[in-house]
Amino acid sequence: MNVCEEIEKRYDIQFLEIGTDEDHVHFLLQSVPTYSITKMVTMIKSLIAREVFKQCPEVKKQLWGGEFFGKGYFVNTVGQHDTENKISQYVKEKNLSM
Repeated sequence: MNVCEEIEKRYDIQFLEIGTDEDHVHFLLQSVPTYSITKMVTMIKSLIAREVFKQCPEVKKQLWGGEFFGKGYFVNTVGQHDTENKISQYVKEKNLSM
């Protein structure tokens, strides 16, 4: 089972879309307001980094400071169904551009 599926089951967060760019990742998530946005982002980044380092320990040595994710992040909320479709399409297209 991959780390995102484990996060979904454990924390009631759904990864609707996942896309990557050259140096960052895009997630379209759905969640009930159980956790603050900061808590969700910190938790997701931490759990994914831990799993990457567990499966590929050599990665940590190649990173400056051993950090997988940078400190920053961007979050936006989706309120309208049409907006969700647009964001979902944007994230999907990120995978195609790689």
